[in-house]
Amino acid sequence: MSPVRRSRTPRVPHAREGTRSIVARSAHSAGILLFRHSEDGGLQVLLVHPGGPVWARRYEGAWSIPKGELEPGDDARACALREFEEELGVPLAASQLLDLGSVRQRGGKVVRAWAARGDFDPRTLRSNTFTMRWPPRTGEVVEFPEVDRAEWFDLGEVARRINAAQAALLDRLVEQLSAFPS
Repeated sequence: MSPVRRSRTPRVPHAREGTRSIVARSAHSAGILLFRHSEDGGLQVLLVHPGGPVWARRYEGAWSIPKGELEPGDDARACALREFEEELGVPLAASQLLDLGSVRQRGGKVVRAWAARGDFDPRTLRSNTFTMRWPPRTGEVVEFPEVDRAEWFDLGEVARRINAAQAALLDRLVEQLSAFPS
């Protein structure tokens, strides 16, 4: 996990001040749902917890698949692979990705997802970072890891942790795996 860095900057409008955001955010994201089978044969999936002070004490419903914003002209599959590497710090071999389709989150963002069989040691997490003014209205800019934790969850626990809209991706993964058992 990256250390938090602070710096003073001149006062500029906060991205949420006024009626519109200064920075346009993409309404589309792409990501990878990594899965594996545990020693007892149960299915486990890897989820990430968003970094920064806004998410610091949120657990249930806050976890997500590793994903990121899809820029205009981006190939969604390539974006998902890039974001996986940026958020976890390791590349994913793209040999076999299962298409899970898209889901629409409560705020309107559409998440396009694929699943991949693999393994990842959460202790090796090396996420990219972002900056934001923190605390609000202080003019102080702080750097935070985009992802502060990654964990493997079995299907019973993952349903409580994952963003509610992304739960449909789990159902689709289970359907695909039962149709094509390995």
